[in-house]
Amino acid sequence: MTMTQSLLILVLVAALLLVYRHYRAPIRHRWRRRQAKEMLAQFSGRDRHQPAVLHFSRLRAMDALAFEELLLEAFERRGFRVIRNQRYSGDGGIDGQVVIAGRTWLIQAKRYTSAIRPEHVRDFTALCSRHGQPGLFIHTGRTGGQSREALAGLADVEIISGQRLLALLTGAPFAVPSRTSSGPLARHRADESRPQDRGWSS
Repeated sequence: MTMTQSLLILVLVAALLLVYRHYRAPIRHRWRRRQAKEMLAQFSGRDRHQPAVLHFSRLRAMDALAFEELLLEAFERRGFRVIRNQRYSGDGGIDGQVVIAGRTWLIQAKRYTSAIRPEHVRDFTALCSRHGQPGLFIHTGRTGGQSREALAGLADVEIISGQRLLALLTGAPFAVPSRTSSGPLARHRADESRPQDRGWSS
């Protein structure tokens, strides 16, 4: 094999790698979106009234990236516009975005089996601050006292977990995030007076 032939082969291999990297992410997106849609159909349909412990067990066992897609699909099904990342890496801690009442919320999705880590909450609030956008920290664990303290006095980051997360996924009435200046504790007390999403029919 001549030097010219070897060089040509290397160029062709490099070109194929570039094409593969370009198209791989969309294919993976489509596969995980299908998985998320199937899971969402089960949560809002045949499995809607299963015990919460079973729902959370399934969520924690999901592929992490499919869990992100599940949340975006749930928002999309409620009529909100979602913005997906072009690829699953290099997103800087943003797992997607959702537009609610004209405001774009950053989303971070975490699957926990126990209490969430306060440093994750602090990192996400700092990320939202850098972008100048409100955020939704959505997780499957327990929100401990230190994590709640990390949000004290902050109006632009909400935690969605527990029954509120299940409501989002099963199509039940859902407390729609609303950017306020009253802070998370006041928002929690005002949940019953804020506009509610009436859910969808399964």
